[in-house]
Amino acid sequence: MSLSMYQASIPVFVRMFGNLSAILDKAAAYADAKKIDPAVLLNARLAPDMHPLTRQVQIASDAVKGCAARLAGVEIPSYADTESSFAELQARIQKTVDFLKGFSPAQIDGSEGREVVLKFPGAEMKFTGQDYLQHFVLPNFYFHVTTAYAILRHNGLAIGKMDYLGGV
Repeated sequence: MSLSMYQASIPVFVRMFGNLSAILDKAAAYADAKKIDPAVLLNARLAPDMHPLTRQVQIASDAVKGCAARLAGVEIPSYADTESSFAELQARIQKTVDFLKGFSPAQIDGSEGREVVLKFPGAEMKFTGQDYLQHFVLPNFYFHVTTAYAILRHNGLAIGKMDYLGGV
């Protein structure tokens, strides 16, 4: 049995956002217990030229909502990047997961050969749906989720690989 485009995308995104949500819950509790201003963690970065935690979550959200919409051939919802608290990041994740769960396998499956064009200032990238998912979205998504995890771990949050992987 082969893996469908739906199976390789939507359930993966939903699962990892569930894991990230649980990590963010732990981060909020950690900040409260240690009397750390949550903004310290929300604005933390691994390096001066990297995005802070809040932006990592926003980019992960943008990557997957864009992917699902492009593969299904529907309009990508626009979310304002205004989150400034753990509660607002959780709401962003939930809104993204709700959007993802609105897709049926029939809307995503068969998109392997669909042309996906990403336009950037001064550049354009063209993919097949399958290459877009496998070689652009999944690595990008995992990069930002992993970076969010690493920022919090670096700042003392007691989390480990099983928090990242979730229940297996």
